[in-house]
Amino acid sequence: MSSEENALSVVALGGVNEIGKNMYVIRYADDILVIDCGSKFPDESLLGIDVIVPDITYLLENRDKIRALVVTHGHEDHIGGIPYVLKQLNMPIYATRLTLGLIEIKLREHGLLGTSRLKTITADSVLRFGSFKVSFFATNHSIPDCLGIALNTPEGVIVHTGDFKFDLTPVNAYYPDIHKMAALGHKGVLLLLSESTNAERPGFTPSERLVGEHIEEAFSKAEQKIFISTFASNVHRLQQIVDAAHRLNRKLALLGRSMINVVNVAAELGYLRLPEGLMIDPSEVSRYSPNEIVVLCTGSQGEPMAALSRLASSTHRQVEVLRGDTVILAATPIPGNERNVARIVDNLYEIGAKVIYGSGSVTGMHVSGHASQEELKLMLTLMKPKYFVPIHGEYRMLCQHRNLAESVGVERENIFIVKNGDVVDIEGGIAGQRRRIPTGNTLVDGLGIGDVGHVVLRDRKHMSEDGILILVITLSRSDNKLVSGPDAISRGFVYVRESEGLLEEVSRIAAVALGKLLEERVNQWSTYKQTIKEEVGKFLWTKTKRRPMILPILIQV
Repeated sequence: MSSEENALSVVALGGVNEIGKNMYVIRYADDILVIDCGSKFPDESLLGIDVIVPDITYLLENRDKIRALVVTHGHEDHIGGIPYVLKQLNMPIYATRLTLGLIEIKLREHGLLGTSRLKTITADSVLRFGSFKVSFFATNHSIPDCLGIALNTPEGVIVHTGDFKFDLTPVNAYYPDIHKMAALGHKGVLLLLSESTNAERPGFTPSERLVGEHIEEAFSKAEQKIFISTFASNVHRLQQIVDAAHRLNRKLALLGRSMINVVNVAAELGYLRLPEGLMIDPSEVSRYSPNEIVVLCTGSQGEPMAALSRLASSTHRQVEVLRGDTVILAATPIPGNERNVARIVDNLYEIGAKVIYGSGSVTGMHVSGHASQEELKLMLTLMKPKYFVPIHGEYRMLCQHRNLAESVGVERENIFIVKNGDVVDIEGGIAGQRRRIPTGNTLVDGLGIGDVGHVVLRDRKHMSEDGILILVITLSRSDNKLVSGPDAISRGFVYVRESEGLLEEVSRIAAVALGKLLEERVNQWSTYKQTIKEEVGKFLWTKTKRRPMILPILIQV
């Protein structure tokens, strides 16, 4: 074993220089602990990809050393990759009750629940995994049951904050355990890993309780049906919506699979209180007066297939937005989603609805679940780490978090701005970043995990831009002569009925090119295909200034 493998090492397989697919690996000798296993959604360049999860090559190579996966909380960017990773690497999972409830939904959908090893923990749990003694502390976030993690190792204590903010008036009376955080700092923290999402935002993040006041005020002013869309996982906000509907004597209907799943799990586990008689099925909405209804739905980020999008386009099968209804978007659009949200808002205005939307700081309908600058400095001050690695943020956020750490006394040379795959090794109490391990993105397309690579994506991009031209050619098996074709088939390139002359010329050029090869007694089909692609491609570029994907198909009869 190398000296590096004997040292304490920390590496992010996801979650730095990006928002999403968080996964952090702590290793000492032959013991590996994994923290979080998230996913993130693809951008428009990853055509056809459903979700992105971390590359776990390093874990697969060291599977016998993995002791557990510990999950900080139940958001997609921390649990979304679990079913995909568990198909390759079945490790025990430790999480709080609500987080496990949400994980179970995913595992059941993937047929993995029966073989998974799920262990419930609380803020008071103490676990031992080989060289590690693991304890926890309660934090606030936009979902209940969030934990920070303290790992006692032979080299010293490593603290991972998870996603957090300091909400001193939480909706669910689940207060941040500042005393335990301070006690960790008093004993000495060797290395702190702390989230950086709001490192650019000054001040303190407001309490979630403020949102409830604005929701109830908007509900009281609404004259007809109320539609409100928010993140399904924000159980605190769901509770405030439930409370406002109950106080104003309105019935509550749920739209959207993820919303129904989260409400069912949260209510079953006691994290969401639903007054008796409040909930109705969406099919029952028409039986009540408009001023007796609240519809809670998914789609606050403009997702095309989510409930709010279908309501805005009047294509939902059970419920309809009518003129005079109130629609509330209780979420700020994530960067990149603004256009989709704006389209939904436009559609709702065309219907004649009253729409409350925009930045949460303007509408009062949303507050962040992440710590702003003063709270990040408070965490650093409580922990007093010798070394610091900012995580969970894009590069500029990590750099800003480094500046905050310097401002509260952390030495600049003790702060590591890392990329996914960079390893921070600690030996004899001295930390350094000198090596990397293989890491990257694993792309999930349907049932395929990691089987879509750059070549496939390049082809998809090519087809999306210029279309595809298929040339079907039939050759005689006995003498290798042309029997029929080439027949040209266009998809996404030109409209066939208006381009018959162009396609006839394409067929002629392909036939001439093939004829020359047959006369020269060339027998390699790869040569046939490459020559046809080159000749047809040159012609099409001259005529159309487009480069469709050209796919010759040769058939022997």
